[in-house]
Amino acid sequence: MNYKAVIFDLDGTLTDTLEDLKNSVNYALEKSGFPEKNLEEIRSFVGNGVKRLIFLSVPENTPDEVSEKCLEIFKEHYNVNSCVKTKPYDGIIEMLSELKNRGIKTAVVTNKMNSAATEIVKFFFGDLIDETIGQLDGVAQKPQPDGIYNVLEKLGVSKENTVYVGDSEVDCITAKNASIPCIGVTWGFRDKSVLNENGADFIINSPTEIFHYI
Repeated sequence: MNYKAVIFDLDGTLTDTLEDLKNSVNYALEKSGFPEKNLEEIRSFVGNGVKRLIFLSVPENTPDEVSEKCLEIFKEHYNVNSCVKTKPYDGIIEMLSELKNRGIKTAVVTNKMNSAATEIVKFFFGDLIDETIGQLDGVAQKPQPDGIYNVLEKLGVSKENTVYVGDSEVDCITAKNASIPCIGVTWGFRDKSVLNENGADFIINSPTEIFHYI
């Protein structure tokens, strides 16, 4: 296919955000009087937005109002600590630069808070990413396709000329719901088996391999 646009997930796909997420979750848990979570637990919780991340991190049967307070503490901390340990995966900037050189439009659609997503993309990638859409009020988050349709309208590209790239089951299902192909990446937060089980159309092991399919 001669794709005109590539839409990326963010966490686990373009950037390794796990340490900063863990640190902000544990800050909120400690302030709430709850035990901390380790890196692998946080890895298994991410992908469905920060509310679910926190609700999975607090102890079972925690009242919703307490979980919501913990969520607010997390958001406040993460909004000013989202780029401390976070970094792009090896080869990502070079891959994005080559996409730009080829005239292929790029975007990020993520379940991360829109404020944090926008900050991370701007900080690390500048004008290598054309549009970023994170979690917004009134826009259904992934795996619903609303974010993809929104960004396609902004890019002026049809879904027939677009591919989605992500590292998780949520990304595979999102692409299916949007009726676009999905390239799964193996360097992120889920195993290759998860990508296969959830119907990734292609699987790549390094950023340069994306050019085998676009």
